[in-house]
Amino acid sequence: MQQADLGPAYLEEKEEVIIKKIAQRKNELGDKLLILGHHYQQEAIFQFADLVGDSLKLASAASREKSPFIVFCGVHFMAESADILTLDNQTVILPDLRAGCPMADMAVIDEVEDSWQDLTGVVAGASIVPVTYVNSSAKIKAFVGENGGSVCTSSNAERVLTWALAKGDKVFFFPDEHLGRNSAYALGIPEDEVVLWKRDRYLGGNTVEQLRKARVILWDGYCTVHMQFTADQVDMWRQKDPKIKIIVHPECRHEVVSKADVYGSTETIINSIAKSPAGSSWAVGTEINLVNRLSKQYPDKSIHSLSPFQCLCSTMYRIKPGYLLWVLDHLAEGRIVNRITVDHDTAERAKLSLNRMLEI
Repeated sequence: MQQADLGPAYLEEKEEVIIKKIAQRKNELGDKLLILGHHYQQEAIFQFADLVGDSLKLASAASREKSPFIVFCGVHFMAESADILTLDNQTVILPDLRAGCPMADMAVIDEVEDSWQDLTGVVAGASIVPVTYVNSSAKIKAFVGENGGSVCTSSNAERVLTWALAKGDKVFFFPDEHLGRNSAYALGIPEDEVVLWKRDRYLGGNTVEQLRKARVILWDGYCTVHMQFTADQVDMWRQKDPKIKIIVHPECRHEVVSKADVYGSTETIINSIAKSPAGSSWAVGTEINLVNRLSKQYPDKSIHSLSPFQCLCSTMYRIKPGYLLWVLDHLAEGRIVNRITVDHDTAERAKLSLNRMLEI
């Protein structure tokens, strides 16, 4: 399914006119409509969200709501999770079908299945537990579910990894190598027992001996936003302001996380800054829309991006006001566009991995 061309009425109209029309449509649709807004959304979209949060929080919240139409202002894997967790009589809509996640797209099911077969073949006798970050496709979640593994989030990755290592000899972690590595090191796993599986190399570029010794095998995916933060930026801020606190997302490289004062999920970042005293200074290693929002929300604190550049999630930014208005106009006229659906078999297997996380 491809994104339809919206035309000049939605793409060339002034933003203030579009925003006024969105407010009118939202009011018309009333309780039939639930708009979910991820923290990384631009303010023009974020202001219309009925619920805000990270990806799994929003999908889980949607499952407790009764609105028949759920418009997810996020990216594709998030809308998939919402469709898996909501009722059959609820419809999940993504305003722009091109809003994907580069990290999630780095773990393609065919490559994962082939790599799993290769890995199990060379570590015969060892049990392997797959774990996938929630930032992954429904097919990857389903693969992990049917192979006895669990989903994790950036806030519970260490707990899920602890569970997986207690259950099996090794963990195959998808798709973000940095979240996996940071979590493994936090648990005290030695560096030589954590290896990287490179997608384009035989056995991920590892020797049989390395794989047999490894306890955690990391898929070589990454977040294009959080890769823009560096250890040198941390050093720069500390020289500029010795009292500053550095807080970063665990999708950042380990050398960045290891130099930070605090690291954690978007919710951890928000809560840490919210609870800090007036006058405190922060350099934040995450997406710029969230950083700017925190800066406006807490004017009594000095809040900056860790990077001197605008670290924007370009795919999240595809959800522009014109696209939101377009789907609301269609809903108001009794038509559904850009519906995101996960087939029943995939959804049931994906639920296995999601439910295991909840049990953990």
